Amino acid sequence: MSPEPLSAAALRRALLDAWAALMPTECSGCGAPDRALCLTCRAALQADAHEATRDGIAVWCALDYSGAVRRVIGAFKDGGRIDAAAALAVPLRVAVAAALHSVPASAMADLHIVVVPSSRRAWRVRGYHPVELLLRRAGLAPTRALRPVRASVDQVGLDRAARSDNRRGSLTAVRPLVGFHCIIVDDVLTTGATLLEARRAVLAAGGVVAGMAALAERRRLLPSTHRSAKTR
Repeated sequence: MSPEPLSAAALRRALLDAWAALMPTECSGCGAPDRALCLTCRAALQADAHEATRDGIAVWCALDYSGAVRRVIGAFKDGGRIDAAAALAVPLRVAVAAALHSVPASAMADLHIVVVPSSRRAWRVRGYHPVELLLRRAGLAPTRALRPVRASVDQVGLDRAARSDNRRGSLTAVRPLVGFHCIIVDDVLTTGATLLEARRAVLAAGGVVAGMAALAERRRLLPSTHRSAKTR
């Protein structure tokens, strides 16, 4: 009597078990052994798109930046855990799709996805652009329309006004954007200073911002007495 074939889920678990034996790892969300992302932390990444506003501008977000979500994103951005990219790409795609709902049909034919560019230092440290990587894993192709014109300091620990001052005038378009329609995408929405600066830069070049999206929203910014060494 031949054995029953394994289900897709059972086969996946078996392959993960075999991989864990060969290449020991731990969950990027909770540190549990044997899985790059355990089932509990994977469940925490289930998207629930919601609309946030910053200075009256709508931003669609898929996750709350707290708990396991915060740890997984942090490990992906600043811990080299690109093995979390596939799982994070799913909610980012949901946020982008939510932003697209408000885009007029007439603008959809030639709509671009624009990301906030990383600093040169962040690129050297990571070797990849986090949001671009997630978008490509989600089957979406970003357009590089912006570039930094001056360095911004690490924003961790800055209040809303300081973040706005830090980001203001830090980006410019790589070319004139007359007739260019886009949605702007970033990873974490806090005060909104970064996305709003990207929006300003696109508008200043003659482009149209049809919507904005972020992977996760940090709903409350707590004051901090220390500065982070992490990069943007």
